[in-house]
Amino acid sequence: MTLPRGQIQQAVRRALAEDLGPGDVTSEALIPRAARGRAFIVCRAPGVVAGLTVAKEVFRQLRPSASFTPLTADGRRVRRGQKVARVVGPLRTLLAGERTALNFIQRLSGIATLTRRCVEAVAGRNVKILDTRKTTPGLRALEKYAVGAGGGTNHRMGLYDQVLVKDNHLNALLAQAGGDRAGAVRLAVLRARERVGRNRLVEVEAESLRMVEAAIVAGADIIMLDNMTPARMHQAARRVRAHRKKFRTRRPITEASGGVTPDQLARIAAAGVDTISLGMLTHSAPAADFAMDICSTT
Repeated sequence: MTLPRGQIQQAVRRALAEDLGPGDVTSEALIPRAARGRAFIVCRAPGVVAGLTVAKEVFRQLRPSASFTPLTADGRRVRRGQKVARVVGPLRTLLAGERTALNFIQRLSGIATLTRRCVEAVAGRNVKILDTRKTTPGLRALEKYAVGAGGGTNHRMGLYDQVLVKDNHLNALLAQAGGDRAGAVRLAVLRARERVGRNRLVEVEAESLRMVEAAIVAGADIIMLDNMTPARMHQAARRVRAHRKKFRTRRPITEASGGVTPDQLARIAAAGVDTISLGMLTHSAPAADFAMDICSTT
């Protein structure tokens, strides 16, 4: 996933307005306007870096003449003490942009680092690690970019690009399905398909093997195995694979979901699912540890 420049600019503009307000009173009081400096952004703990392009935009918006030079690339592993970028320009500019640039790098690198850990936990298995919509409001594109930098795969970006029938949708259809959740699954998939045709994927959440069977028969593209045990996921995945083999099709695919944590990934992957989604990639990733060190002033 690449980040559209407009989205980077918008996110940085909001962040700078939040932090700077009318100006950096400390630097304006202490630092001569003409003073210049050089600084390095340094990694304080090993991980996967992401957000260097966003950090560059921070200093560009503050002072276009400031020079920001990445010393590595997003998606690369970095070690403790490694310099990941060099910034040269007016000292006031460096100080004004320090926290905003670091906030973006620390947040996005934290997501990339956690994602890489999850991807490596299922290495050797034919399974993809997916993100969710559980993102920081206003920062979804950036955070999903960081998932990609860590080796993960983006699920839908929003409500507009894929049909995803969740439990509350099914609850709303229960009365029309005679109180039968499997019947609600069939009704939901058929209605969605009538509306969107083959222009969008249709995914449905299933909590039982009966609901999985209903989703297969109704023609769902993706079946979310919600909060199932690995043993139950194995049964569901086996039924889906049998259907695909019988009809020589690649659909539906299976998605394990529901409170998944990194230590569960190997066991879930062994159940034979195609994808595993983790909300924690974006809602609970710890910030990576970076700092900006000013090395020289003139």
